[in-house]
Amino acid sequence: MRDEGGNGDGQHFGSHAPTGGMDQAFLALERELTVLFRRARAKSGEMARAVHPELESAAYGLLARLDEAGRLRATELAAFIGVGKATMSRQLRALEHLGLIAREPDPADGRAWLVHLTDEGRARFRAVRNARRAEYVRQMTNWDRDEVAQLAHLLHQLNRDSTES
Repeated sequence: MRDEGGNGDGQHFGSHAPTGGMDQAFLALERELTVLFRRARAKSGEMARAVHPELESAAYGLLARLDEAGRLRATELAAFIGVGKATMSRQLRALEHLGLIAREPDPADGRAWLVHLTDEGRARFRAVRNARRAEYVRQMTNWDRDEVAQLAHLLHQLNRDSTES
């Protein structure tokens, strides 16, 4: 059974009345996001190591984007993830060294390179992603599908709005 209006620790956040000048809804949001991000960082490390024992946790998101989008330029990946060119180059070199990605010349611009998952990289990533999705299904077994869709929609809005600020 879910804790309606709380994070499972007995704290409820149904009231939106300002307390001491702070809106309780935004205080609750901050608290819940802090817990979520902490857990997500730990989980990201686990998932990265499941793909490859030497994979950095930050690189898992790159694999996810490449699986979703296919061949991309490093600059497109950097912009999507929100990191600089040097950081992206370092992460891509590491992924290439592990055999998870490959580079090829961009046919539209001979000076640029496209990055894509290797067959091994795709297989390893998808195995971990599928296991993670199965875990979500188990964790949210008491959730209505509409609630799951609403959460996905709201997180999408938050991510979209975060890139605009």
